[in-house]
Amino acid sequence: MATYNGHKIKLFSLNANRKLAEEIAKEANIPLSRCEVKRFADGEIGLNIEETVRGHHVFVIQPTQTPVNENLMELLIMIDALKRASAKSINIVMPYYGYSRQDRKAASRQPISAKLVANLLQVAGATRVLAMDLHAGQIQGFFDIPIDNFVAMPILADYFDNKLKGEDIVIVSPDHGGAVRAREMGNVLNAPIAIIDKRRPKANEVEVMGIVGDVQNKVAIIIDDIIDTAGTIGSAASALKAAGAKEVYAACTHPIFSGPAIERIKESAIKELVCTNTIALSKDKYCDKVIQLSIAPLFAQGILNIIQDKPLSGLFEYKDQKK
Repeated sequence: MATYNGHKIKLFSLNANRKLAEEIAKEANIPLSRCEVKRFADGEIGLNIEETVRGHHVFVIQPTQTPVNENLMELLIMIDALKRASAKSINIVMPYYGYSRQDRKAASRQPISAKLVANLLQVAGATRVLAMDLHAGQIQGFFDIPIDNFVAMPILADYFDNKLKGEDIVIVSPDHGGAVRAREMGNVLNAPIAIIDKRRPKANEVEVMGIVGDVQNKVAIIIDDIIDTAGTIGSAASALKAAGAKEVYAACTHPIFSGPAIERIKESAIKELVCTNTIALSKDKYCDKVIQLSIAPLFAQGILNIIQDKPLSGLFEYKDQKK
């Protein structure tokens, strides 16, 4: 147990990203508490918290990536156990919010699954959620409890600022919807932006129609929040090289890397793909082009700020804005 600002604190990790949890615990100087998660013969999840949590402010680290439903169910059961054990507050550290891309009805008779997940977390007993780069900002409005949407942009921008200092850079959005994200990075790196004009003939297929902006003889950085099958990012890189870009980098917050993603990244014109560790990558989802940056210091400081009733906004400032 740790005590900060007169509050009793405990930090738990479930199975989704134990390595990230250990890094956060080390950065925050709060030891991980003991919790056993098991599977019964029929696949049901069993859970036992091995320490008292009565009267404690509890933080549970569990992104909900693949297998999404398993990780989400583990989390819901953990929240219920904490509530029944009289935890004072139940704070969910969910760097990757599963189902976030289902944030609206795109056609008749479709669900809004991101809202359903918000409902489940609240009904289970969560009192606060800490996420990172939600796919759609309006997901924050799905909650009636505090939700803090951390941003990875300062971490990614700082990496490229150091690596590509002195280069003629252009920040590229892989679609029109990501133009605001590209503009934010462009402002930090003092670089112009370009936009890929694309269409999807069908699911998981991308056709690049053109490029809005000048990329000739520039180092292009494609920025997105999620890379899933890497079809969009691969097609965008090829189009940028064909349009005269000197080199192509890619960056994202959440490296889902489903199906053929790694093979596509290997075969693409991308020199380096920079992502964060919101999602734990197995060995088969790594290659020499993939660079993973840690978000542990950011979330650790966020947890400490919450405990000490300090604001979080200062954690999302860019280095240049602090000078």
